Amino acid sequence: MFLQTEYEFILPRGYVDREGGVHRRGAMKLATAMDEIEAERASRVRENTDYLPVVLLSRVITRLEGVEKITPQVIRELFTADYAFLQNMYETINGTEEPQIQVQCPHCSQRFTDTLTFVLGE
Repeated sequence: MFLQTEYEFILPRGYVDREGGVHRRGAMKLATAMDEIEAERASRVRENTDYLPVVLLSRVITRLEGVEKITPQVIRELFTADYAFLQNMYETINGTEEPQIQVQCPHCSQRFTDTLTFVLGE
C-alpha cells in the first residue's frame, strides 16, 4: 500500500516577494505529532493561540517555488484567499481518510469518486 505523504498545490493568488515576484506552486507534507507539538511550543503561539495555524503551516509547507525557506513571516504575508486555501488543505490531507471528492464527468455525466488534488487542471 502506498501512503502519499506530500501533496502539491497551486495557490489561488500567490505569495508576492519583496521584488514583486509571485510564487504559486508548492507542496505540503502530512503533519507529524512533532510538527504540532513544536508549533504549540512557539513563543508567539503561547502569547496568542490564534497564531498556531501560521506556525504550523510554516512547518508543513515543504516548498514554495522560488522561496528559499518557508517561515511564519512568509505565511503572514499571504493573501487571505491563499491562507484559507492552505488551512483547508491542511485539514483535508491530515484527516483520517484519503482526501476524496465526488465528481461528474462533463462529457458523459457519469459520477465517480476521485482523489482530491490541489493543483488546478489535474
